[in-house]
Amino acid sequence: MKIAISTESNQVSAHFGRAPTFTFITIENDKLVKREEFSNPGHTIGSIPEFVNKHGAEYMIAGGMGHRAMAFFEQYGINVIVGVQGTIDNVIEKILDGQIKTMGGESLCAPGGGKGYGVEKIHTEADNNHEHHHH
Repeated sequence: MKIAISTESNQVSAHFGRAPTFTFITIENDKLVKREEFSNPGHTIGSIPEFVNKHGAEYMIAGGMGHRAMAFFEQYGINVIVGVQGTIDNVIEKILDGQIKTMGGESLCAPGGGKGYGVEKIHTEADNNHEHHHH
């Protein structure tokens, strides 16, 4: 099994498209047999899913990812797991423990996520009250 992980300073990157590197791990018989790191090939539409597919990964692990990118991975038959945080070693440990299917969660770059990247969204009362009923 080959797995790609969006990586930033040996941590899972919260924003897969902006990740400086991608760590590819190969697991055979519940053991890590290979670990490689590659630079981000460039963040153009569909370029990273294509890159991950060329490296033969079956899974893409990231902190967060948009729906459009997820759709590209699905076209290649690559399973996407988002909502993952922590060090790459910690992620590898969880995978070796058989937790790959349960380690994901909500995308970290969902609306309101991605703190520290770009401009913060300013929430107002109107965001929470779409029908504009006043109490």
